[in-house]
Amino acid sequence: MKNTFKTFLLMLGLTLLFLFLGQNIAGRQGLITAFLFALVMNFVTYWFSDKIVLVMYGGRQVSREQMPEVYALLDEITMQAGMPMPKVYLLPMEAPNAFATGRNPAHASVAVTKGILKLLDREELKGVLAHEIGHIKNRDILIATIAATVAGAIIFLARMAQYAAIFGGVGRDEQERGGNPLGLFLLAVLAPLAAIIIQMAISRTREYQADETSGKISRNPLGLARALQKLDAYARRIPLANANPSTAHLFIVNPLRGGSIFTLFSTHPPIKERIKRLEKLTQGMSGY
Repeated sequence: MKNTFKTFLLMLGLTLLFLFLGQNIAGRQGLITAFLFALVMNFVTYWFSDKIVLVMYGGRQVSREQMPEVYALLDEITMQAGMPMPKVYLLPMEAPNAFATGRNPAHASVAVTKGILKLLDREELKGVLAHEIGHIKNRDILIATIAATVAGAIIFLARMAQYAAIFGGVGRDEQERGGNPLGLFLLAVLAPLAAIIIQMAISRTREYQADETSGKISRNPLGLARALQKLDAYARRIPLANANPSTAHLFIVNPLRGGSIFTLFSTHPPIKERIKRLEKLTQGMSGY
């Protein structure tokens, strides 16, 4: 509930930032244009997200006969969660990682790398798979798409404002509001930065929520905690090859990290904090 409320507040903040920026830069017409432009782009991405990202990483759909252990674990997890069975894909990378994608529970896919199947034991892998089912159950792909739509519209408006400030193209509405090119330029620089920070905060909140959902579904939060520790240690040494920054938020651990990343701009919460929360969840689950 805490993570859900935090997500609501962050989404509200992102929306208010968009409305404020639109009103002060481009007026109602510019605001609507920017939102529609971002909406179309992100709708296409959302609708075809599973196909796009799976092709990007060379995912191959596998059958129950090819990966019986993964299917057996997903049978337990989906039954406990009351969710339909997703499609299962294998990624040809040795770097251990996993992600879920798809526009809704009926059109969802879970992808795992070759490396994660070698690295984790049964309970750890169950925790990871439950985390991905948690993302599907919590509609995190939809939430991420909405956040990306609003953030994209803010960035679009900011680009308009920057050109207007640089080339002196301040419109009549802006002049009537008493705007000036310098103020317009500063607003155009700071607003996208704020939008990205909020968008990343939403991503981190949804990771915490998926961790919690995983712990409750699997009834063993420590399995996921051990998995995160192993995955993080590996990712610090060898990030996922050819990982695309635009898809980093999908993975259970950041596939790009080779060193430290400033927390405000990270798509994932600190692993130590995730493990700490899972350990705390274990202590509170005696009556679950």
